[in-house]
Amino acid sequence: MNRLAAEPSAYLQSAAHQPVHWHPWSDAAFARARAERKPILLDIGAVWCHWCHVMDGESYDDPAVAELLNRDFVCIKVDRDERPDVDARYQRAVQALSGQGGWPLTAFLTPEGEVFFGGTYFPPDNNRYGRPGFRSVLLEIARAYREDKDRIAANARAIREHVVASLNESKPGPVDPALLTDGADLMARLFDVRYGGFGNAPKFPHPAALEFLLARWHDTHAGWPRDMVAKTLTAMARGGVRDHLGGGFHRYAVDERWIVPHFEKMSYDNSELLRAYLAAYQALGDPAFRDVASGIVNWVLEILTDRTAAAFATSQDADVTPGDDGDYWTWTLDEVNAALTPPHAAVVARVFDVQAGGEMHHNAAKNVLWWSADPADDERPILRDAMRMLKAARDRRPAPFVDRTPYVSWNAMMAGAMLHAGAVLDRPECNEIALKILERIWKEAWDAGSGMSHVLGRSEPRRMLEDNVQSAAAFLDAFEATGAAEWLERSTAVMAHCDRAHWDSSGGGYFDLAEPAGGAAYLAERGKPVQDAPTPSANGVAALVLARLAAHTDRPDLRDRLDRQLAAFAGGARELSLYGATLLRAIDWATQPVTRIDISGPLGEGPACAMHLLALQTYRPRKVVVRTPGTAPAATVCVGTTCSLPVHGPEQLAELLA
Repeated sequence: MNRLAAEPSAYLQSAAHQPVHWHPWSDAAFARARAERKPILLDIGAVWCHWCHVMDGESYDDPAVAELLNRDFVCIKVDRDERPDVDARYQRAVQALSGQGGWPLTAFLTPEGEVFFGGTYFPPDNNRYGRPGFRSVLLEIARAYREDKDRIAANARAIREHVVASLNESKPGPVDPALLTDGADLMARLFDVRYGGFGNAPKFPHPAALEFLLARWHDTHAGWPRDMVAKTLTAMARGGVRDHLGGGFHRYAVDERWIVPHFEKMSYDNSELLRAYLAAYQALGDPAFRDVASGIVNWVLEILTDRTAAAFATSQDADVTPGDDGDYWTWTLDEVNAALTPPHAAVVARVFDVQAGGEMHHNAAKNVLWWSADPADDERPILRDAMRMLKAARDRRPAPFVDRTPYVSWNAMMAGAMLHAGAVLDRPECNEIALKILERIWKEAWDAGSGMSHVLGRSEPRRMLEDNVQSAAAFLDAFEATGAAEWLERSTAVMAHCDRAHWDSSGGGYFDLAEPAGGAAYLAERGKPVQDAPTPSANGVAALVLARLAAHTDRPDLRDRLDRQLAAFAGGARELSLYGATLLRAIDWATQPVTRIDISGPLGEGPACAMHLLALQTYRPRKVVVRTPGTAPAATVCVGTTCSLPVHGPEQLAELLA
């Protein structure tokens, strides 16, 4: 066993048996590299990452490769979910070198932690997938480090300069409503009119862009933003990127038609997609979107939720064993026939395009279930029964690993989305678990002096902006769902900490790491990212929280901070477009009128409660809901600076909102 056996990360523990002398990310590893004058091999991956498992099996499990590594390198393995701050910086370095990032990330570092060469997946032998073989790379890197240190030092300096410059994504500019029009227009140019989504293969969901476009449709009454949203959500719902049996979505599709996914299922993807499908159902009324949202909730409650500990898990793996490439999720025709009666199998084969030859390259008989044809009306109950039977059969298979590490930011994201689902789908169990988890975040992760920790139950690491702003956003969701004032106070306290620890007083915007910055190499540099990759950008989320807090409290200092925050990034909003959709959503909040719905009246069942639920269920793109106790039920609606007279029942409120 190497040094990873005692680490809490499931990804690091999975490599504890390897013959490589792995170190976790630590000062000791860098000290050893300096003492032995060796370069560092840095491997960054995740337990859900298919190609990380492939490279582990092909190379890091191989004693011959391990011998090279142990002789010539100091080896460090990092879980990108545990240390997103490390991952973000080394991704930029490798992208500068190779034009490509992703996982596994394979970087070669000086003992000071600066990159001089790198890539992603390396096959064990030359010329496979058109990539150099890992053994050859190791031998050449070791030789170059011994014999050409001046060139390596020059490369490392140049890459460091690039990384430091690229960490600051702020670009000052005026906060103008025209940015919304320009951003939507650029999204339209990237839109795939045939299959929905943006760009070609591989296809990622971009839920923040869909919510932004939905707001554009609501405000402008133009049909094309609505059509882009509806086509994309429908195509994803029908494609194999959706788990039709168990609910929820896989991370992305490898093809432009959304059929064949990368099978890992991520908490953060599903929380954002849950919000997008709920918003689309609220705005457009398509019951198919409600069904998809319900499926995500079912998967979250069944697979991700730990009710005893009050936590959501992080991810569900793609594979069960190395090399199976999604076998748990896919079906041969024989497997379908064995699980179903002939009438059920016939309907499933036609609707989900199950044939003797399927879509998977590693096993040509394996089919991804995707909605190829609609069933006839009399076939729908047969299909529902068949899907339950297939789900039961799949549940009997060995299941992919679920990483139950409770990351604060992703737990907050899912809790906020579940509160939204609790209202829109009228499922109180969603509210119950979400509020329980948010209470745990406040009690266990929050420290008034140092902000949120990154993992529930651990004091370190912390200092990350994302954990703070996502928690603040979810606390606002809890305030709107319950009316309990402590949630508003908690959100305000977290943002006040961000102002003290993360705010750039000279240029505006929030740094991703709190002061004081420190650590090996690039961790000494703080960044101001604003791109959504892969989660909503922390600076975009911070701006949304400031906008909502300002609308709730009418505090001019919060509005001033929002204006300064957006001005720090607005110069890049137009060109970022799709990749800065969270920033665009915040600009939308700042430049367009906000809808504020105030409901007062007795707590518990009655007209006030019904009006509160209706307010939460009604689509408005920039909406805050305030619930206060009172003697008589009443509701007022303000749009911008114009307010209605009070109404006293849900029917009147529905007319007013319409």
